[in-house]
Amino acid sequence: MNKSKEFFEAIEKVWNTPISDDVMARARRSLLDYIAVTCAGARFQEMKLKKYFAFAEPEKGAFRAIGTGKDIALKEAVFLNGLNGHALDFDDGTNSGIIHLGSPIFSLLIPLSQKYRIKIDDMLKAAILGYEVSYTMAISIQPKHKARGYHATGTCGTIGATVAASYMLGFSREECYQAFSTACLAATGMLKALDGGSELKPYNVAKTSLLSLTALQLAKSDFKGPVDPLDGRGFLNMMYGEETVDLKPMLMGGTYAIMKSYTKPYASCRYTHPAVEAAINMRGKVQPEDIEHINIRTYDLAVSGHDHTEIPGSYSAKMSIPYSVAVGLIYGKAGLQEFSEETVQNNKVLALTKKISVTADEELSAAFPEIQAAVVKFKTTNGEYTERVDFPKGEPENPLTECEFRERYNGLMEYAGISEEQRDEIYDLVYKNETTVGELVNLGNCETH
Repeated sequence: MNKSKEFFEAIEKVWNTPISDDVMARARRSLLDYIAVTCAGARFQEMKLKKYFAFAEPEKGAFRAIGTGKDIALKEAVFLNGLNGHALDFDDGTNSGIIHLGSPIFSLLIPLSQKYRIKIDDMLKAAILGYEVSYTMAISIQPKHKARGYHATGTCGTIGATVAASYMLGFSREECYQAFSTACLAATGMLKALDGGSELKPYNVAKTSLLSLTALQLAKSDFKGPVDPLDGRGFLNMMYGEETVDLKPMLMGGTYAIMKSYTKPYASCRYTHPAVEAAINMRGKVQPEDIEHINIRTYDLAVSGHDHTEIPGSYSAKMSIPYSVAVGLIYGKAGLQEFSEETVQNNKVLALTKKISVTADEELSAAFPEIQAAVVKFKTTNGEYTERVDFPKGEPENPLTECEFRERYNGLMEYAGISEEQRDEIYDLVYKNETTVGELVNLGNCETH
């Protein structure tokens, strides 16, 4: 049996495994997280979206682009969901896979669920499978995949989203395999999207969701893909640089990937979070005006592309460990407001950012991904202080409480301009039996104001 067939057999096994209540509960939280992040993302990109709609003139249709209040054609809804779902870099993911899991999957599944009147529970079962596929593929080829310049959210995410949707829609076994094969060919995503002040990182998620949709359409139209899309000159060789890749087992460690995912309390790249939390923890001892220099030691993968102190705009700020630490120390938080264009131009924040350096630590690098640590050393006019964080808030080892998650959800929805009544209705509906996804999406229009 070829490697692709073996992987597909593992997918089939996971799909046919009953899902426990605690995993379904985690999936409901992931859906609520996606809705809130995407609504807020649409608000954040409001001016760009207005220009997009004016130029592109998306075809009207029956499918809601979350957070926009607009019903448009299926492909446009899938694309814009992805674009808004990753706009704030606030969506869930895993450090071990170096991948955002939910945004490509839900961006595709929600419009398809509208089209085929899928119930929330049925969509969530498919999403859980999609998380598992994306994660398993990612951990099999990381960190070398990232080192080669690939964004696993785009590459592995294409496969996961496609597989999730094909099973949700009841494709035949052969159609599911052809969709998987096509997704392997379509998968793409460049980390170059983070460089030079680029604002196109969300585009990797948008096109991932759209490529997954086209893979489904081709498979359902009887187009055949390669028999073994992973091996030979296929996905693994391209994405890893070698054919000899040992694919990790599904349900690694006996838990679902969705249970391994983090929920971000800070509105910046996950690589920044240990250092941000260390800065927030030290506010009682360290005053920003007393800082002479801050040195951050962390694992090597977190350094490249995240150690910059020149901050041209909000997108760059979210990727910068120095900037994120500066706002954490000054404001005691690192939420949406701290990464607004207004705050990015704050001279006090920028001056402190310039005093911060980031270096790779051999010991911390060896401990990653089991430990995602940062050691922050504050040199002040009053002495030196050090703070270490191994598992920042939101990791499975240090999860948000229900109260903390609800506060985060409410804050994102409030930022999006959604009323308290509407956001409460959406929250409650996710936990209501027999609810269709269409009812959820249409509730209160999920529209920003």
